[in-house]
Amino acid sequence: MVRFQVVLIFFLCYVAAPPPAATGSSTNKLVDKICNQTSNYTFCVQALYSDPRTPTADAYGLAFVSFGLAYLNATATQDHIAQLLNDTTTAANHKRRLKLCQHDYSKAVSALEEAYDDLNSETFFQLAKLAGHAAAAADDCQSAFKGTHFSPLATMNYSLKALSNICVIVSKLFTAGIL
Repeated sequence: MVRFQVVLIFFLCYVAAPPPAATGSSTNKLVDKICNQTSNYTFCVQALYSDPRTPTADAYGLAFVSFGLAYLNATATQDHIAQLLNDTTTAANHKRRLKLCQHDYSKAVSALEEAYDDLNSETFFQLAKLAGHAAAAADDCQSAFKGTHFSPLATMNYSLKALSNICVIVSKLFTAGIL
């Protein structure tokens, strides 16, 4: 429980911080190029600049940053799901849905670990597909709560999907011959 809270607070504090452009720090033109292709430019910039390597990162560095952020989100969500499942006040119908999400996030973490291994071995062709698997896992988890008035994982699902989208765009830098 404490591990989850620390990771979540770290993630949310840095994602909520203003991007370096707003504070006068150096910016990375590649970040602008990537974030302009996302559905939420502000989220993208704030997420990427939450890592101190971003201002000077090349495409390879931004790949590590983006996949790392997605992995942190997915593992923090796994911890949160485990906490909710162990909570005796969690309703039985929510526990059933949370177990589906637990399975979904297991798949997301596995995909992101594989992507990280591919980055380390400089094998880039599966990165976008693996990021897509992580985004699909977030969608599947959110779907588990369809028809209910509350999803305890909505914010985390949104974040993983948005981070995975960033990963897909960064991945295309390697496979589209742009580099």
